[in-house]
Amino acid sequence: MKYQMTLLLGLLTGAAIAIGFLFYNPLPGQTSLSPLSVSDRQQIILNYSAVSEDSIILTNDDESRAGIYSRVHPLLRYWQTRKRHPDKVLQLWEESISQTDILVTELRDGRNESAGIGIKFSSRSERTRVLNGTALIDSAWYIYLPGQGTLLIEQSENHWSLIREVVIPAHWSSGDNWRGTWHGTISDGPGALGTGRVYGSSGLFGGLESDAIETLTAKAYSADVGPISMEGQLTIEMISGDDDSGESYE
Repeated sequence: MKYQMTLLLGLLTGAAIAIGFLFYNPLPGQTSLSPLSVSDRQQIILNYSAVSEDSIILTNDDESRAGIYSRVHPLLRYWQTRKRHPDKVLQLWEESISQTDILVTELRDGRNESAGIGIKFSSRSERTRVLNGTALIDSAWYIYLPGQGTLLIEQSENHWSLIREVVIPAHWSSGDNWRGTWHGTISDGPGALGTGRVYGSSGLFGGLESDAIETLTAKAYSADVGPISMEGQLTIEMISGDDDSGESYE
């Protein structure tokens, strides 16, 4: 019995040290400085609300999010929950898309005026490794800006910093919520500097091949319904794929 208790105590101590290292390790996480913030090329800034009720449509499977990810890793039972909107929107129950979110939202420009519509597809990535500080999502934005054209953004997103600093504290708090200020870059490739890839498809964006960064700013989060106050921003660099001179779009 004495040896069993010693073994149990050792296991608990090791687990506590591992969890402490996971949450307080300063190495994993998003960089605070966007690679595009030092660029002198023309950029398009598009803002959107990450709150479910502010979207035009937000849908997912609504049920399996906790179960699926807790089987991958116990900490992922805290993965960001987002409530469907409107309530009667069809759920994504089919097995091939059951781990996917579809978001349709209004995009606003820097003056907070309506600029267009964004459709985002987000799926959980099998490359997620929580012990390495990665909680990955593979996403694609289809963006339509009236009078300008359409473009596509593909990227990998790392949400670990958001989960560690916002989502988990919300679940662990007595009120099941978090309030504060959190800002982070969620883009994590496939660009060499962690940027997403942009492909123009029509209008002024025809032939465009450039980079983009997506950031989130959170001020309130609920463990029950997800973001209460959270804004997203897309920064798109306007540089043609065959333009080696660095000349920006007019």
